[in-house]
Parts: sequence; C-alpha cells; structure tokens
Amino acid sequence: MISVIASIRVKAGRRSEFLQIFKANVPKVREEKGCVEYFPAVDVDSGLPPQVLDENMVTIIEKWESLEALRDHLTAPHMLAYKGKVKDIVEDLSLKVLQEA
Repeated sequence: MISVIASIRVKAGRRSEFLQIFKANVPKVREEKGCVEYFPAVDVDSGLPPQVLDENMVTIIEKWESLEALRDHLTAPHMLAYKGKVKDIVEDLSLKVLQEA
C-alpha cells in the first residue's frame, strides 16, 4: 500500500476556487485502478500545538494499491486536464510518498 500526502499552497484568496476544481475531478480519480482513497483536507483549528493554521494550504490524502497505480494516476488524461486548470492558482506543491514501515 502506498500513501501520498500532497501539500498544495494556493494563491491568497483562491482556495475555494481550487477546491471546486479539485473536487470536480475526484470521482474520476476514485474510479482509477488501484485508487483506495483520495480526498482534499484543510486545516482545522484544533488548539493542539504545534499546529500552524494556513488558509492557503490544501492537503491531499491519497492511498494507492501500488507505485504503478500512482504513476498511472499522474499521467491520466483527467489529471493532465486538472493540472492545466489549476496551474495559475497553485503557488507551491510538495509530496510525501510513503509505505508502511
């Protein structure tokens, strides 16, 4: 099982726009072979340290059956279209690709 945590920083004031585009693509991703879990999440004020709230950050939580399924996901036509739609909204992206220890 492969887990992915993608941290996406969007331009100030554009988080809702980004999430609308992202969520429209989720049903197609969930139909992909090997997709176990795929959803966006935003910071919640939990009051727990050392959390730093960031209204311009969206975290994507993903689980895939294999690295091959993840790689196929990244080149799927709907993902290429999604990337084109959000390219002017996203400021920065970092990925953590993980496997259970």
